[in-house]
Amino acid sequence: MSESKYSKDAFYNGKRVLITGHTGFKGSWLCRILINQGAIITGYSLKAPTTPNLFELSGVAGKITSVIGDIRDYDSLAKCFELAKPEIVFHLAAQPIVLESYNNPRYTYETNIMGTVNILECIRTQGGVKSFLNVTTDKVYHNKECMQGYCENDELNGFDPYSNSKSCSELVTSSYRQSFFSSGDVAISTARAGNVIGGGDFAADRIIPDCVRAAVKREPLFLRNPDSVRPFQHVLEPLFAYLLIAQIQFDNINLAGCYNVGPGDKDCICTRRLSEIFAQKWGEGFVVEYKKTNGPHEANFLKLDCSKIKHVLGWKPRWDVSKAIEETVEWSKAYYSGGNMPEFMDKQIEEFQKCQ
Repeated sequence: MSESKYSKDAFYNGKRVLITGHTGFKGSWLCRILINQGAIITGYSLKAPTTPNLFELSGVAGKITSVIGDIRDYDSLAKCFELAKPEIVFHLAAQPIVLESYNNPRYTYETNIMGTVNILECIRTQGGVKSFLNVTTDKVYHNKECMQGYCENDELNGFDPYSNSKSCSELVTSSYRQSFFSSGDVAISTARAGNVIGGGDFAADRIIPDCVRAAVKREPLFLRNPDSVRPFQHVLEPLFAYLLIAQIQFDNINLAGCYNVGPGDKDCICTRRLSEIFAQKWGEGFVVEYKKTNGPHEANFLKLDCSKIKHVLGWKPRWDVSKAIEETVEWSKAYYSGGNMPEFMDKQIEEFQKCQ
């Protein structure tokens, strides 16, 4: 199956799309892509979680219907569905930080599990949705610190509250698929993406935002887990995979399911190496220092087997980790020098799409 067959921008032109978590890092990039493709977008999310934030910088606010609400609030979400009448739904809203999940586990579980229940209930009771994609994480798997990548049929049992809540979100989605959508009216998939990097991520406790902040302040960066291995990829990689999944299952429900989305094996690297590449790309004397901490448990080694999405949907990664970091550095330097960020985002999106 050829990817080019399913990557034409025309598919989303005029489609009614609902995005939960649209004010976040991934959500803002996804809105920017879909605006360029002519989609009619409604977003449902809390206010942007950081200051500054990509949602404001991306210039999408005036080009979509933006509803500020909590994914745990079913009545508010249901009203948003009534307003949007979506054909396609991307569920990105989540409490996404591992360390924060240790500090506030109840909120994490409520958001990541009941938020999924609420959106599936809206789809079940209101009708009209043909394609639903629940975005989870590579951390849903029972991580045995194995060298081989995890496949979609491996055991789900994340360790920390964030990872575990996302495992539960996967199970909720599977239950709804079997219990309420077996007739085939709605195509339902989940996408388990690796660690994303890219311009406009201002979150705390993430390696690349920490690198950028330290570089801008001309301070050394301290890594708490320098030897942890993760499947790093540019944010545009999973986003175009999400668009591909939602598009293909819209026309062929038999292709709905669970999909890993991650980089090639050579781009599963440790945070030490990631920071070294960042320092090389940034220049200006940026320095990284390593300081092991005794913080809460985080996985040391995590890798995905993405052969399913490659073979079934024809998807493949386009930018390696070095290119992903380079694009992130360019975005960050453009931002801190007062650049036009909507135009810069469109430039990177166009460059990504041209890369095969």
